[in-house]
Amino acid sequence: MLTTTRRKFLAAIGVAASSGLVSFSPQAPGFLLEAAAAGAELPGERILVVVQLSGGNDGLNTVVPYKDEIYRRGRPSLAVGADRVLKVEGDIGLHPSLTGMATLLENRRLAIVQGVGYPNPNRSHFESMDIWHTAHTKPQDRAAGWLGRAFDARRAMLAQATDPPAMHLGAENQPLALAARDVPSPSIRSLDQFKLETGGNVQLREAIVAAASAPRGAASDLLKFVQTRTTSALEVSRRIEAAAKDYKTPVDYPGTDLAQKLKRIAQLIDAGLSTRVYYVALDGFDTHSDQRDAHAGLLGQLGGALAAFADDLAAHMQLDRVVTLVFSEFGRRVEENASRGTDHGAAAPVFLVGNRVSPGLVGKHPRLDDLEDGDVKFHTDFRSVYAAVLEQWLGWPAAPILGEGFAPARVLT
Repeated sequence: MLTTTRRKFLAAIGVAASSGLVSFSPQAPGFLLEAAAAGAELPGERILVVVQLSGGNDGLNTVVPYKDEIYRRGRPSLAVGADRVLKVEGDIGLHPSLTGMATLLENRRLAIVQGVGYPNPNRSHFESMDIWHTAHTKPQDRAAGWLGRAFDARRAMLAQATDPPAMHLGAENQPLALAARDVPSPSIRSLDQFKLETGGNVQLREAIVAAASAPRGAASDLLKFVQTRTTSALEVSRRIEAAAKDYKTPVDYPGTDLAQKLKRIAQLIDAGLSTRVYYVALDGFDTHSDQRDAHAGLLGQLGGALAAFADDLAAHMQLDRVVTLVFSEFGRRVEENASRGTDHGAAAPVFLVGNRVSPGLVGKHPRLDDLEDGDVKFHTDFRSVYAAVLEQWLGWPAAPILGEGFAPARVLT
């Protein structure tokens, strides 16, 4: 029979878990306390931030071959002309809305990896995103994400840490990339919601603290499990609240949702959390019709947010230890459609931001006179980019996670 303290303690856990403010992947227990037990390796280690462009970003109007006659002829209403493009080198430029990314390029903080994809491209949003998230092209191999598998490989070490190994910020479902068998990562809508909610009941919070700090000698395995996670959750809650309260920055972030998410991540990094991976998404890139203005707006959000984030990290002496990876599940077709939009394509550019990236263009722009089913061909497998991030940035062996045959792309210095 449960003692009064234990009963109050477990009831308090139920309150926190049922709040609906925190969600986890289907493979992980769905409550905050489990997530708080999984941490990262050591404070001060390198960090990966992933920005997902959901919907299939039009790579040809992002990294623009503005002198190519095939590009101009195939996009009578969408082609970006030489008088508007932000020139990079040769006949390649950035969309005029990407002034923030052009600034990053000038400061040698941006790598533009061209022609990224995978064999036999899938033009389904769900299938292709799952392929990118799991780094597997076969459905039977997609039980866990590429980052989740990396966490599972380090579960013994991560179980000893306070901070979660990864955080997903956003109202959308947690990305499959973070799904792990043994090491859960939280999804949160805002920093204010990542804390133990007691409804202002001081006695309830005191009961949680008392039970979490009680002697464990005679406790059951269940109570030991819950005590460990509650102690961790309380500590993470305190640190996150302090990060939001005390953070100051000289950078004026744009008011967009993406920029504000990245600002929250900068706060957490500066607060000293040992979390190694942060994940956010920007939706709306499925531009089948009237693409011109919608795509320009999305790219403006992206460039402004990335530039502010990099400036903020630099101001806090953190940019040397943070790389931001930007990807989308596929690009768009070369020719625009009858609705002044573009349909699902294949290869597209990937971006990396930081002080340790290989700045400028990486790889050649795909040829527009050598297409496959109307789409540009890839020359860099996305798993080679992942291999570089895993091995050369996070310091984790890539082959056990991605499989053999993916040499790290030359995207980092």
